[in-house]
Amino acid sequence: MEEVQVNLEEQFEEKVAQDVRIEPKDWMPEAYRKTLIRQISQHAHSEIVGMLPEGNWITRAPSLKRKAILLSKVQDEAGHGLYLYSAAETLGASRDQMIADLHSGKAKYSSIFNYPTLSWADIGAIGWLVDGAAIMNQVPLCRTSYGPYARAMVRVCKEESFHQRQGFEIMMTLCNGATEQKEMAQEAFNRWWWPTLMMFGPKDEESPNTEQSMRWRIKRFTNDELRQRFVDMMVPQAEYLGLKVPDKDLKWNEEKNGYDFGPIDWNEFWNVVKGNGPCNKQRIQTRVKAHEEGAWVREAALAHAEKRAARGKAA
Repeated sequence: MEEVQVNLEEQFEEKVAQDVRIEPKDWMPEAYRKTLIRQISQHAHSEIVGMLPEGNWITRAPSLKRKAILLSKVQDEAGHGLYLYSAAETLGASRDQMIADLHSGKAKYSSIFNYPTLSWADIGAIGWLVDGAAIMNQVPLCRTSYGPYARAMVRVCKEESFHQRQGFEIMMTLCNGATEQKEMAQEAFNRWWWPTLMMFGPKDEESPNTEQSMRWRIKRFTNDELRQRFVDMMVPQAEYLGLKVPDKDLKWNEEKNGYDFGPIDWNEFWNVVKGNGPCNKQRIQTRVKAHEEGAWVREAALAHAEKRAARGKAA
């Protein structure tokens, strides 16, 4: 029995090493399965909770065009959450349990969604910065070792690219507008810059899951590598917009061909992760309320599906 187990593990490791996708029916270590469920469900929760800061601005968008675009974006995020919950279910996870864990606070989601959206410029900053960070993190996931996750990410990344362009276009419009509009864009940029850098997770030496996830090729880059890539990408874009990066320590490093940047306030990051951010309680309360109020829709859909199945059997 032990020999069979060893062979299965060797076959699994060989597949991963050769970049052969692991599929739901393939044998996999239990730790691999649990790591994926944690990461995919956390990703799904982030998409669902991420609808809230922007959904708040749909009725207050400055034009019908902006309302339609923002509504489309929020709908995309709902779809992303559903793809990802489905991917997690292929690993044996229960969607009801995943959602219960989110509502109880047991499961985490991205810390970035616990900050308030105070002005219309925040919607631009979220699209440009937050979705830009999401793309930086998620494009490598199109090559992650677990097949259903990798395939889901292809469509997610294409839609996230649209979201970032939408955000950049809002910021560009504001920066090319009146003085008050550019000031609003700068103020939003100032508030979202550092929380966005925290989005990539703790620094590598404090990330308990990174090393194993890299070995299993669930992740392709470390948190710090992705953070550095993001800074190097965004600084020129900020300069193009005429915005000042809110970091007095920011400077170009010729030797590493990238930017050095100031220290991140990790106390703030861990405080938000532990549930003490500006909007943690509000976000969860809103999700729980929506879930409870939508119970009748789920019950009706289930009853309809059961009726159709019964008719099919009778025919």
